[in-house]
Amino acid sequence: MPPARPVYPGRFLFITRRCTQRCFLLRPDAETNNAFTYVLGEAAQRFGMKIVLPQMMSNHHHTTLYDAEGRQVEFREHFHKMMARSQNSLRGRWENMWAAEEPCTVEVLTREALLDKLVYIATNPVKDGLVEKVHHWPGPKFLNALLNGTRLKAKRPKHFFRTDGSMPEEIELELGFPPDFEQPEQMLEELERRVAEVEQHHAAERARTGRRVVGRRSILRQHWGDSPTSRESRRGLRPRVASRNIWLRIAALQRNKEWEAAYREARDEWRRGKDVVFPYGTYWLRRFAHVRVDPPPLTPAA
Repeated sequence: MPPARPVYPGRFLFITRRCTQRCFLLRPDAETNNAFTYVLGEAAQRFGMKIVLPQMMSNHHHTTLYDAEGRQVEFREHFHKMMARSQNSLRGRWENMWAAEEPCTVEVLTREALLDKLVYIATNPVKDGLVEKVHHWPGPKFLNALLNGTRLKAKRPKHFFRTDGSMPEEIELELGFPPDFEQPEQMLEELERRVAEVEQHHAAERARTGRRVVGRRSILRQHWGDSPTSRESRRGLRPRVASRNIWLRIAALQRNKEWEAAYREARDEWRRGKDVVFPYGTYWLRRFAHVRVDPPPLTPAA
């Protein structure tokens, strides 16, 4: 069981989760594209998430969002659960769709780090040698929707959800930044420029080496039960915070370390039957055991 982590509202988060055994269970066919957009949009509306930019690859997804209310745990649980059930229904499967390890959730500390994550998400299909341009990827056109300010529409997947159920018939997913985000137009211009740079860099690299991309048609011909032939790196570091500024990273890691110590101490006292107050950011015990929690600080934690 992973250690407890603080959950704070008002944070940008970078979330990654892969499919079990790296299988292509999210192969970007029309049904999967629609289901991913629908379930993501419904979960975002349900839990007050502002989705900035997602990317659905064949065997994993990356999603950057803004968690205004500190409900990212509930969001992740609901989104991943509903997507797994929907895809298993589509594929005729019964086993787990997602890998057993917990989703990688990284707190994005600065504007520069946020831009880095957005570029990484957008250009994933290009850097992996799958397509030449981002817009060639046959998955949902999330980058185009973000840059152009358009809303993505998705219908309730007929292969899973009941027509007389509580889920809406159609979902609109609007990507973007929270209302108080400074100079969003400048951020989008820089994102578009850097995406083009990545595309040009990899085009030049392919010209130098003679390598070719997999291509849209080959991607769509892949069986969803297949997986990459490349070896997966294992036992690597799982980052918790992202920032180019090393001192900000150190401060955030120290903040989390101090929180974990305070949480463990409070939990030990609570288990002994004492009336204690848990540190601000306590999530699970506040939600399910109704423990008392410190109020938020006067200024947001760094």
